[in-house]
Amino acid sequence: MAASTEQFVAWVRGAAPYIHAFRGRTFVLAFGGEVAGGARAQSLAYDCNLLAALGIRLVLVHGARPQIDAEVARRGLEPRFHNGLRVTDAAALECVKAAMAVTRIEVEALLSQGLPNTPMAGSYMRVTGGNFITARPVGVVDGVDYQYTGAVRKIIAEEINADLDQQNVVLISPLGVSPAGEIFNLSMEEVAETVAVAVKAEKLIYLCDAPGLLDSEQRLIDSVTADEAERMFKAGEGLTEDLHLYLPCAIRAVRRGVSRVHLIDYDKDGGLLLEFFTHAGVGTVVSRDPLFRLRDAGVEDVAALVALISPMEADGTLVRRGRELLEQEVDRFSVIEHDGVLVGCAALYPFSDERAAELACLAVTPEYRRAGLGDQLLRRIELRARAQRLERLFVLTTRTAHWFRERGFSEIGPEALPRQKRELYNYQRRSKVFVKSL
Repeated sequence: MAASTEQFVAWVRGAAPYIHAFRGRTFVLAFGGEVAGGARAQSLAYDCNLLAALGIRLVLVHGARPQIDAEVARRGLEPRFHNGLRVTDAAALECVKAAMAVTRIEVEALLSQGLPNTPMAGSYMRVTGGNFITARPVGVVDGVDYQYTGAVRKIIAEEINADLDQQNVVLISPLGVSPAGEIFNLSMEEVAETVAVAVKAEKLIYLCDAPGLLDSEQRLIDSVTADEAERMFKAGEGLTEDLHLYLPCAIRAVRRGVSRVHLIDYDKDGGLLLEFFTHAGVGTVVSRDPLFRLRDAGVEDVAALVALISPMEADGTLVRRGRELLEQEVDRFSVIEHDGVLVGCAALYPFSDERAAELACLAVTPEYRRAGLGDQLLRRIELRARAQRLERLFVLTTRTAHWFRERGFSEIGPEALPRQKRELYNYQRRSKVFVKSL
């Protein structure tokens, strides 16, 4: 019981930076009819309710492909597709309208729950919608007239934002109307993309039929740039039916200003919470630039530095540093952040008279210790040392001697330390000393 309690407390504390970062931000969540009518719809509603309660501005875009197919079959019609896009004639449009209406009502019902002893007890989510989308016909392509299949012409972003400002959850069906009053059947993934761009969303999330993008060995790729994703798409690497539809939208969205696009398995219970409130996440993040950012630390990073190194100070891996000392010496630190959250640090203490420097306080959160962040921080410190024309880099360690040996450091005795550092050497701690020539 004690262990599970500690894990719970640690998880809540670990989630706190994300809760603070996401409050007031806009997320656009897109999911197909398989999700809306599937076994996970109930838990998805619970998680959306929690996101809204945490102050996240939510826009939900639902699809209804299976429901449309079922309605077409019920009416004895023959479905028509060309290049993977539904050809919507007048009869098919009636099926689309009927399926969309039923699916929307069912999603609204899920979001309106409030029974005792459920995650939505005592809550009330105001769900709104409207004529936010102006559409145009796809037209004739390859000699095929798509008729009432349309594309997005314009998103009325100010109206969506007005609803979000009132703390409403906006639910959008992929239907659009032309200035002439014609109704068009739109693709859910395109609607989600264009809405996310128009409202300047922090995140666009696609729930899909895969854990995310996988590498050649079927391992999850946790983050990818738009350029890398485009290369994978053109090569057809590991694309499921959903990813083939969603990935081009994800690439365009980040290139048009959406900060992040997440591809998450719709069969993963609690996938949204795990993706947004844990360091490691569970899906693939598509971004315009790499998610990891290496930079010099500033005073605003002190609180995050304290949280990062405290566990390693407690177990004796690092020498204890007070907050006041960190504030004084923060300019010596380099930090690495993942999606805006600090996950690693290292400090450089120069001894210019002896053309040497100490590498100190090298720390990476456990979730990222296999991601090569320690090597990146080491290279950063070495570059800073060389820029100051220093010739030797030394480090004191009690737990990670093998790691430094593997990276070109050689063991020396404490007597070889720079004089200032030698006078402060703690013989009770008995740290091993390693040096590397620069």
